Amino acid sequence: MNQTGKLFGVGVGPGDPELMTLKAVRLIRECDIVFVPGKVPEETVAYQIAVQAVPEICGKKLVGIHMPMTKNQELLRKSHDEAVATTAGYLEAGCNCVFLTLGDPCIYSTYIYVHKQLSKQGYRTEIVSGIPSFLAVSAKLNEGLVEGAQMLHVIPATYQVEEGMDLPGTKVFMKSGKALGKVKAAMQKADLDGKMIERCGMPGEQIYNSVEQFPDEAGYYSLVIAKEKEGM
Repeated sequence: MNQTGKLFGVGVGPGDPELMTLKAVRLIRECDIVFVPGKVPEETVAYQIAVQAVPEICGKKLVGIHMPMTKNQELLRKSHDEAVATTAGYLEAGCNCVFLTLGDPCIYSTYIYVHKQLSKQGYRTEIVSGIPSFLAVSAKLNEGLVEGAQMLHVIPATYQVEEGMDLPGTKVFMKSGKALGKVKAAMQKADLDGKMIERCGMPGEQIYNSVEQFPDEAGYYSLVIAKEKEGM
């Protein structure tokens, strides 16, 4: 496969285009094809972030990769297989490609499934880090995430809320959205302090500085940081 192209899984950061890395910007400018997670590339959040930092992306060949938000394993497998086949086709044609992903490609990203399969098949792949959403949220709140010997736990809010509450240290609940009411109730029961940002660094950003302020439901791009109360 010496004549095939290379695939770069590129993190575009949490929302603020100024938080995109220089490497991400360079690779988007240099690539032949831009894969974007969504049916219509121009309507996706990843594209809307990237185009602000790299206006040249408008002139690129954009390919939408639909990854449904579902826990149905059969449907997920089918969408992953289709994404791998589509991506491989462009690599076989010798195209160097970037696959845009929100935040960092290593953290709960849809890209990583494609990456693993193509790597196993012998294609050249590379992951390019982006700033994760929980670091951007902590910075926006103007406070640290962990200090000293504190542990940090990153938890998908749609799966393991109750188990997460028993972990020591700081807890990050990602993609809280529809599970926010459950997260809020569990935090109050555990007597934890918490803050939340919805759409950090994006239009419509909302900041909630206490658990009591949390709504019962929020948008998909909602992240909660839970800490033990000081003095405990």
